[in-house]
Amino acid sequence: MSLILCIETSTNICSVAVVQDGEVVLEKVDNTGPNHAEQLGTFIDEAFCYMEQRDLVPDCVAVSSGPGSYTGLRIGVSMAKGIAYGKNIPLVSVPTLQLQTVAPLLYNDDIPDEALFCSMIDARRMEVYAEVYDRALNVIRPVQPDIVDGETYKELLDKGPVYFLGGGSGKCKEVITHENAYFLDNIEPLAKYMAPLAELRLRRNQTEDVAYFVPFYLKDFVAGKKKATAVKN
Repeated sequence: MSLILCIETSTNICSVAVVQDGEVVLEKVDNTGPNHAEQLGTFIDEAFCYMEQRDLVPDCVAVSSGPGSYTGLRIGVSMAKGIAYGKNIPLVSVPTLQLQTVAPLLYNDDIPDEALFCSMIDARRMEVYAEVYDRALNVIRPVQPDIVDGETYKELLDKGPVYFLGGGSGKCKEVITHENAYFLDNIEPLAKYMAPLAELRLRRNQTEDVAYFVPFYLKDFVAGKKKATAVKN
């Protein structure tokens, strides 16, 4: 096992965690934000104070790679790069929508084995960025922008249960009424969920180049629109 410093700033929530041998030994969360510029440095100082008092050195620093807000990700990734360079430790990135899906896998034993998870980040109006996973966190449908209506995920829902989670899922409840649609409330990407994914990437040597790594920033929404039907005179 390992000691991992985890940083998550992709949404309005700013969180830092120190995870040792799979156990969260320190967690700092601010959900009153976005206050990343004010809070992240303080949280990192507290994390290193904790580790230095116990003569601990992190094996890597893990950071959320997006999608997410430009400002939040830029602050988090810049901090993670500085730590990785200054401490000469690996930098590991973890996809935001994947780490967000860790929570229901850890704490919901009653979810059926064949269920899929549609992890979302809010964009605007009825727009989201979403990625679909199975219980093993294999990607069933890669991340893409969606304009959500009753038909958006029908193909997946017709095959079995789909659990919708994350910041964009709440507004979808009224339009996604399929009998196989379930909604998990209050699921957010937090640093403490990052460790198992980061540790797996570290073991596989899937680390980032500190100089060139760039996260997946949310860009202007570009979901396709339905083509208008031509009318013959």
